[in-house]
Formats: sequence, structure tokens, C-alpha cells
Amino acid sequence: MKEKLDAILKNGLSEIENANDLKVLDEVRVKFLGKQGELTSILRNMKEIPPEERKDVGMVANVVRNKLEEAISSKLAVLEEENLIKEMEKERVDITMPSKGTKKGSLHPLTRFNNKFIELCVEMGFTVIQTPEIETDYNNFEALNVPKNHPARDMQDSLYITDNILLRTHTSPAQVRAMHTFKPPFKIVCPGRVYRNDDDSSHSPIFNQFEALVIDENISLKDFMAMVKAMAVRLYGKDVKMRVRPSYFPFTEPSIEIDATCQICHGKGCSLCKGTGFSEFFGGGIVNPKILEMAGIDSKKYSGFAFGPGIDRSVMVLNRIPSIKYLFRNDMRFLKQMR
Repeated sequence: MKEKLDAILKNGLSEIENANDLKVLDEVRVKFLGKQGELTSILRNMKEIPPEERKDVGMVANVVRNKLEEAISSKLAVLEEENLIKEMEKERVDITMPSKGTKKGSLHPLTRFNNKFIELCVEMGFTVIQTPEIETDYNNFEALNVPKNHPARDMQDSLYITDNILLRTHTSPAQVRAMHTFKPPFKIVCPGRVYRNDDDSSHSPIFNQFEALVIDENISLKDFMAMVKAMAVRLYGKDVKMRVRPSYFPFTEPSIEIDATCQICHGKGCSLCKGTGFSEFFGGGIVNPKILEMAGIDSKKYSGFAFGPGIDRSVMVLNRIPSIKYLFRNDMRFLKQMR
């Protein structure tokens, strides 16, 4: 029996040494130490060995098993290290090779237009201010000549937090805050988000506006039109055409709506411009004297104009975006196209 154990040890060590990959090594382990392995069979049949030989055979069998296990463990470490080196070689990065380039992020189209418009206004002498998105009912409506129960409140489906606090429905409260902060003459512009309970392809409950206000002596509608024309040319190009429509805003009198050539169809007519060839650009007019007086400004000496373009619609027109929803979905496919 001892000769058989010696043969198992000799053959086992030889096969372990010659194993050239992990699969072969595992097959050798199973052959000698598995449930049906050669050494396991001897240990399982120890009862058939004469009692006087069992102790010696058992000791020799344990020595053989320990040596085989140690050899397998050592060989396993060698093969695993060889495999690791091979994998590292496959994945080796040559830092001297030219870069494949990196993917760069970009500003959101709303942010790009916002920055462009701010830059334009600063060049025209405007001071940029920020005002709260959560406003008082007084600043949002009453100080802008829209008292409680005024029909104009129906034009804006407001989102109230309390009876006197709401999410601002327009950036026009910036006019109120500016007139209490600055002394005439001054020119301010206030970009920001506004909120209304409105939702369709061209409207969103959250959207962006710019509020511009100019207060000085002898300001007329002619000055307003000249500035709006200059802005339209800078934003849409020198070939842009404009259309003026009478309108109504409680805080301006007279009030007008100004449309510009639709940049999607270039004046031919499409679904966004509803076949007119024009899309809404600015709404505004001459500041109502009553508002100046409420702010403590002499309306006989000073006048001004105010306007509030919707940034989202301009971004849609410039980038030919069919629905305002794309601007707020954070869809990477859309954002990559706008990059």
C-alpha cells in the first residue's frame, strides 16, 4: 500500500508541475484529491487494510495529501500571476500614443441664449439685477396697477403659496423693486424664471423671461421701438422683419406686442407661428404714469418703457425646436444635438 501511495505522490507532483493552465490544474486536483480521486479512494477503504498497518498507511496518506495540496496551492499562485500579467499586457495603455479625444460638455441652450442676451443688454448700458422668484402679491400685481379682482389677473393662472405670497408670474416685479432702489435715470434688466399654471407645446409651467426697464426724461415709444429693433438684428440677423400689434398690459400704456420673422420657416408659415410667418418676440410699452407715481417718481418729469421677452420661445425659434418640453426634459439625445 505504501508503494501505491508513493506512486500517487510521484505522479501527482509530476502532473501538477506540468499543468499549464488553471483548468488542467483543477483536473489534476480532482483526479487525486476529488471525491472519486485516487488518494481519496485509499482513505475511504482504510477499513480493508490490516489493523496493524492502518496507522502507518494513514500517516503516509496524510503526508501525501499535504504535499499534493501544497504543490497545487503553489502552482495555483504561479498560474494566477501568469494570467494577471497576460491580462495587464492586453489592457496596457501606451501613454505615448495620441489621445482619442475627450467628450466635452456644453452649456444648455437656455443658458447660452440667456448669457447672449445679458451681454447684449450690458453693451446697451443696462444694469443686470436679480429679484426673488417667490414674490408678494403687492409686488407681483398691485404695484403694477393690477389691484385685487382686476380682470387682468385672469390673464395669468397664478400659483399661490399663501393668500399674499406666490411664485412670480412674470419678472415685472423687478420694475417695482428697481424703482424703489434706483434714482432716475436708470436702465435695468432682470433675467429669471417665472411660473404659471399653463401647459402645451409652446407653454410650460416654468419658463424664463427678461424684464427690461428704462426710466429717463422724454422717453417715447419711438425710443422703445429703436431699441427692440437693434436687439432683434443682433439676435436674429439684419434681415429680420418685425410686426407691431396693439396689446394691453396694466403696467404700460400704450402697450404693444412685437413679432419677428419666424426662424423656423423664415416667414413662410409653419405650425409654431401658426402660418403667419411671425413669432412673438417682445411685449411691452410705455410705463403707466400711475406706476411711476406709486414708486415715488415724478411722472411729469420722467417717463420710460418696459418690455419682457420670453427666452424659451426665442430659444425654440433660433434652434428650430418644435416643443418647449424638450428644454426641460434633460434628454441627453436632445442636449447633444444642441451642443
